[in-house]
This record gives sequence, C-alpha cells and structure tokens, in this order.
Amino acid sequence: MARFVRSPWILLLPSVVLMLALFGWPLLQAIIVAFTDDDGVTLSHWQRLIDDPYFLRALRNTLLLIVIVVPIQLVLSVGMALLMQARPRFAGVHFYLWCVPLAISELAAGLVWLSVFDNRGYLNSLLVSLGLSEHGVQWLGYDSPTTMLLAVVVAEVWRATALMFVIVVAGVQMIPRDYDEAAQVFGASLWQRLRHVTLPLLAPSLQVALILRTILALQAFAVAQALTGRDFPLLVGETYEWYVNLQNPAVASAVALVVLVVSLGTAVLYLRTVRTSEDAR
Repeated sequence: MARFVRSPWILLLPSVVLMLALFGWPLLQAIIVAFTDDDGVTLSHWQRLIDDPYFLRALRNTLLLIVIVVPIQLVLSVGMALLMQARPRFAGVHFYLWCVPLAISELAAGLVWLSVFDNRGYLNSLLVSLGLSEHGVQWLGYDSPTTMLLAVVVAEVWRATALMFVIVVAGVQMIPRDYDEAAQVFGASLWQRLRHVTLPLLAPSLQVALILRTILALQAFAVAQALTGRDFPLLVGETYEWYVNLQNPAVASAVALVVLVVSLGTAVLYLRTVRTSEDAR
C-alpha cells in the first residue's frame, strides 16, 4: 500500500527536479546577488536602484501598460471569440488572420510600428496628405510621454491580443450550447446570457489568459525599445540596462525580483477575483 501511495510523487519527481533546476536555482541566485556583497548582507543595491531616476518611471510605465493593455485585450479577445462561436462566413480565415501577430517577434513588431509612428512614418504622411497636420505629430518625442504611451499600447494590443484570443476561443468551445439555448428559451437577452452564462463558464480560461498575459506584459521590452528606446523605460528594459550596459548584475537582480513580486501579486489577485462557479460555492 505504501508503494502505491508514494508512486505519484515518484512520477512527479522528474518534473519537480526540472522546475527546481530551471527556476528554483536561478531564483535563489538572484536573491543572493541582490542582497549580498563582499561584506555580507546589504541593501546597498536596492538603495542604488531606488535612487536611480529611471526605476520609478519604469515601474509606473509598466503598471500603467498593464492597467491599459490587459483590459483592452480581454474585451477584444472575448468579443472575437464570441464572433467565432457564431460561425460567420470564412471563420477559418478570420481565425488565422487574427493569429498572424503570434508569428511575429516582438522586435519585428516594434520595428513595424516604428515605421508607422516615426516622424516621417506612414501615420504622419497620412495626416499631412489629408491636411490634418502641417508637419505631422511628434508621436515618439521625449517631451510627449502620452503619445509614447499610446504608441506602445497600440503596438502591444496588436501584437499580443491573439494570445488571449486563442485561450478564450478554446474556453468558448468547451461550453455546451445547451446552456445558452436554455437561457434563450427563458427569454434571456444577449447581455444576460453573456453575463450569467458565458462569462461564468469562461472563468477558468479567463484566469489563465489574464495571468499569462499580465506576466508577458510585465516582460514587455522589445516593442518599447524599438519605438522609444529608454525614453519610455520599462522594468525588463531596466534589467537589461543594468546587466548589459552598466555591468551591475546585483541591481539587475533586484529589478528582476521586483518583476517577480508584481507577477505573483497579480496572479494571486486574478485567482481570488476571477472564480469559477464551483469555487464560489
């Protein structure tokens, strides 16, 4: 009997060892590097990070990007998934077109949108040709943080909405049509069916989509780097800056730990707020 009790743990052992090797040991190393120096335990690396003028801007920009981008992508992905559920003509073509951005790297997407928002890019050329602007708009100017944020948001929404869309589509396809048809029989409107039938049954998929997308939004770097450089700093960009350009792994580890804490906090928040009907009972 004891052998059968222990067997699941034996089967899980390779996965546990792999996870510890890939995540546990690097995490431990990052904590040691961030909190120690040649004299022992210290907070000097954290003090240097906090004193850096880019850090608070990077933290603010990263959180602002999450607050703006993730809800927009959630609404778009749910709407696109419901449209696919209605099975319009050429539904397969729609699906593949919406998933095209998944095949494009972050840096390539950033360069594409740079050609749009650049001072001599396609958008300014269009505005000038239509007579809506005389010399175009400085979308990516250092003194225009609002338009820089807008450019990064548009690029991120275009690039990564497909990821949430694929997850939500899988969740929608798992919902039996009987529930929606029964609600229609009882006279429920489209909004009532969406609110009381579809979204509660989609809760597990929405949890996965929100957690994964938020973590990836925290890791956003290449798009913003291609569009704005360090004029619009993000946390992962600061990790790269401290590690590669400033040659300071200790402060880079501190920034990485900040990203980890924010990721864990948002994941716990989603798990507590987006509940399935079974969890609520």
